[in-house]
Amino acid sequence: MFILIGNNLNFGMFKSGKLQPEHIYKIGYLPEERGLYKNMKVREVLEFYGELKSGRSVRREVDGWLHKFDLADWADRKVETLSKGMSQKVQFIATVVAGPELVILDEPFTGLDPVNTDILREAVLELRENGTTVIFSTHDMGVAERMCDFIFMIFKGRKVLDGTLASVQDKYGNDTLRVRIEDRKGVLNDLPGVESLRDFGRMQELRMAQDCDPQETVAEIMKRTRVWSFEIAKPSLHDIFVRIAGPEAEEEVTADA
Repeated sequence: MFILIGNNLNFGMFKSGKLQPEHIYKIGYLPEERGLYKNMKVREVLEFYGELKSGRSVRREVDGWLHKFDLADWADRKVETLSKGMSQKVQFIATVVAGPELVILDEPFTGLDPVNTDILREAVLELRENGTTVIFSTHDMGVAERMCDFIFMIFKGRKVLDGTLASVQDKYGNDTLRVRIEDRKGVLNDLPGVESLRDFGRMQELRMAQDCDPQETVAEIMKRTRVWSFEIAKPSLHDIFVRIAGPEAEEEVTADA
């Protein structure tokens, strides 16, 4: 599992080193297992959650979020009439409508179509720009790389790395060679200095040994087939996770034990 942190890490509510009871009302939490009162109307349930946390009327904020998420026409309908995607957006609004300082999101994009994913992503980034600290968990490496300022990775209940994406990737260096070639059938097998190969169909990713010169590897590939493009890069977050938690890592741990 990944715990990914967006925005700054200077939580004002945690400066004392201890979470106080009054701080609970400054935290918004969206669980992976969604839950809304199905027999309440959308506006009613959102105002209920918002007023419960803030102690004030949030009708204006509710109207703004419903308009932003294209749910204004559903404001007076019962939650049980909503589609899964609509229900998920309402759950998100319920999490943030009171204006919390810290928002915790557990797999917020799961089950959303691309359009609604973009809407929710933009809403999360807007929260960040307005000073809200956002913590969310995800298994989507692409989301982590594109959105998060700070990454904290947990594997089997233990932290295995943390830092910015750049600092995490810098630990591994430019040891990845991505190529697009004309003929893939066996062409990249047994290349000197290549520790592993991952085939993505239109693109192949090679992990280079520490003392391997990628220019020589590219030259060797060009002897075997036509190269359409190549890139020497740092490993993706997906690849880093596989190195830490994949079968090869498990074998190394077993061997060391």
